[in-house]
Amino acid sequence: MARLDRIKNLTGLAECFGQSSALQERFNLILVAGKLRTDESADHEEISEIERLYRIIDEYNLHGKVRWLGVRFSKQDSGEVYRVIADHQGVFVQPALFEAFGLTVLESMVSGVPTFATRFGGPLEIIHDGKNGFYINPTHYEEMADKLLEFSAQCQQDQDYWQRISQSSIERVYTTYTWKIHTSRLLSLAKIYGFWNYSSKQNREDMMRYIETLFYLLYKPMAQSLLEKHLHA
Repeated sequence: MARLDRIKNLTGLAECFGQSSALQERFNLILVAGKLRTDESADHEEISEIERLYRIIDEYNLHGKVRWLGVRFSKQDSGEVYRVIADHQGVFVQPALFEAFGLTVLESMVSGVPTFATRFGGPLEIIHDGKNGFYINPTHYEEMADKLLEFSAQCQQDQDYWQRISQSSIERVYTTYTWKIHTSRLLSLAKIYGFWNYSSKQNREDMMRYIETLFYLLYKPMAQSLLEKHLHA
């Protein structure tokens, strides 16, 4: 469920689906992608992705296996989409090449839909792989298909598996990403900043030393660790 642009990579998901006969046997693919025709868009990238999606559907003969909805739902209607998918024990796949945060990931998780999301960006912090969702590498179609098929096989072996992942997804959002938790943390940070702003009003050197300490001891090693992780992914 996203706008048709290169970074959101919905065409990549469609191609992954087209290349895997096993995926086509076990799943149907629903794309909520805004527009259906090139003459409805003035954006060159979107036009290119629309044309590519039509080529993929024809190349892999996905007629009858893919539902492409050319609409943009309101938030309320989006919630209904997740609910329908959850009622049929489906899954949500977020195949972006990079996602800064991952709002649709939170929306699907809080709706109880097992979520497969890109390992590049914000979803890496939201999901605990294999516990309340799954990481995928959107640049490796075979690996992405294997992850989905593995989940499907596990659901066939264990009738409660889908439900456990679903419940864990809901709990993850309610214990970490609610509006109340967000605002409480934001206010706490504002108080910390306010304290340093007040205590160092005349002399900012103390605050700068404190910030440098945090940077070199905490943030820089964390950033380096994340970079190495991505480079070896």
